[in-house]
Amino acid sequence: MKNFLSAVFMVSLLLKSCSKKETSGFAADQDMKIHYDTAAVDSFSAGATSIDIVRKIRMSSQKYQDSIKQAEKLQKKEQKLKEELEKENKKKLEEERKKTEAEKKQKTADSPPTNGAKT
Repeated sequence: MKNFLSAVFMVSLLLKSCSKKETSGFAADQDMKIHYDTAAVDSFSAGATSIDIVRKIRMSSQKYQDSIKQAEKLQKKEQKLKEELEKENKKKLEEERKKTEAEKKQKTADSPPTNGAKT
């Protein structure tokens, strides 16, 4: 019986010491994700590269430069199309004005002149 009680006591002591302990305060603050301003060079490297340097590298890459040039070309094309449309619209408006003026002149020429005298 003594052995049984001592064995139960030892097991309960072992379970109590091995149980997960919850700490409050400092440990809870570390659970938040920390944002660093560096990016690892590769998974085997101990060093890191600054985010600003990585951005500069990406900006200087040929693919990035090509995309910028392509965007500029698209903007120029759009601007040219808009200018052409404006020119066409101005021409149409001018033609319509001329037609309306010509119609007014024909109407005035077709209608007999009216005198102020009554018969």
